[in-house]
Amino acid sequence: MTIRDWQQLSPPAAAGEIHRRAQANLRPEQQQAVLAWLRPESELAAALAAAPRDTPLAGTPFLAKDLFDVAGVPTRAGSTFLPEVRPTPAHDSALVAALTQRGAVVAGKTHMHEFAYGITGENPHYGDCEHPNFPGRTTGGSSSGSAAAVAAGIVPLALGSDTGGSVRVPAAYCGLYGFRLTPRDAWVRDAIPLSPSYDTAGWFTATAADLRAVNDALLGPTTVTREPRGCYLEMPGLDPDVSDACRTAAASFTAHATREVAEQLLRGFAPGVETYNTTVALEAWDYHRPWAERYRERYSAGVWQRLNRSHTITAAQRVAAEADTSAVRALWAEYFLTHDFLILAASPTAAPTKTESTLEHRMRILALTAPASIGGLPVLTIPVPLPSGLTTGLQIVVQESLSPVVNWMLKRCRQEPACRRFLS
Repeated sequence: MTIRDWQQLSPPAAAGEIHRRAQANLRPEQQQAVLAWLRPESELAAALAAAPRDTPLAGTPFLAKDLFDVAGVPTRAGSTFLPEVRPTPAHDSALVAALTQRGAVVAGKTHMHEFAYGITGENPHYGDCEHPNFPGRTTGGSSSGSAAAVAAGIVPLALGSDTGGSVRVPAAYCGLYGFRLTPRDAWVRDAIPLSPSYDTAGWFTATAADLRAVNDALLGPTTVTREPRGCYLEMPGLDPDVSDACRTAAASFTAHATREVAEQLLRGFAPGVETYNTTVALEAWDYHRPWAERYRERYSAGVWQRLNRSHTITAAQRVAAEADTSAVRALWAEYFLTHDFLILAASPTAAPTKTESTLEHRMRILALTAPASIGGLPVLTIPVPLPSGLTTGLQIVVQESLSPVVNWMLKRCRQEPACRRFLS
């Protein structure tokens, strides 16, 4: 169901349908893994009825990743103890409030990789989020519950965040459209942080039309006055089927990068993974420092290991990360003097199984996603079908959230229900 379909339902019918779909479309253990809180049906119906009707998203139900505050609901951020060190919020996060002002209604909150410090959607506290259509395979993370909920058809819109790919990767794995904004803007500043230098707000929809409607409502419509200029950069490390699919999909929009541009970008992006990991480890520890040691046993082993990495980072590594950050941002600035967008693969593989979700796999993902994260750039993700029935995606990296390139891309996409294929 699209946003328009949901808007045609009466408030009681929409509230009932959300609860019905949550039970019917998710196995019991996945209900616990995906949904951190679901608004009671009668309360949700009342909120939908009270939503202003003269607004662009009137009556659109959405779910919020559980690092955005909803008034009166504890924010856990995928952990078991955050409500013990942080009071229950009295106000909605800025992004939740912005959607509400535009007529959308929060229907609940979604689970996530603990403290957003992971790319797989695994969570030992609440359960691992699995792809709704391919049990045993991950949704990707950290915005795992939000992606699963949209892919399962529970709501047409869900909020995520993206530090190193946490919107882009789940969108690619789950066959969704996704959009991430920029670091330190008003819609992410009041969310639970992982790394403020890279954290961005974002959202998922199942169709290009819905994503355009949300973007227009939140950011304002944009108009393309000329044919945008861009290119496709094929990064190393892609599985053959992903490489073939992304190359073919990207050709619908633009040509390959010239040899000179490709060599320059690949050389400049090479330090990205190490730069990203160093910066995130240092900034994450700064946030967790007041309580980390006291609650050490209540962190999952993987998240604690990543947090603890900050203690092993040398002064030389800090200096290198700062220098490489400046270099990558200068490279992006130079690129955008002559281009409007860059297309990259959003994932090196289709959605992996739990046993395939290794450290090596995480590094392969970050090699694709870290360049835009370090650049602090907005990214549109478009799903790309694979012969297996699984999906990957394209990252369309642009210079600013209001770039008309985003709507230009979405206008050229249309949904094919059997596989969410986009066609030019």
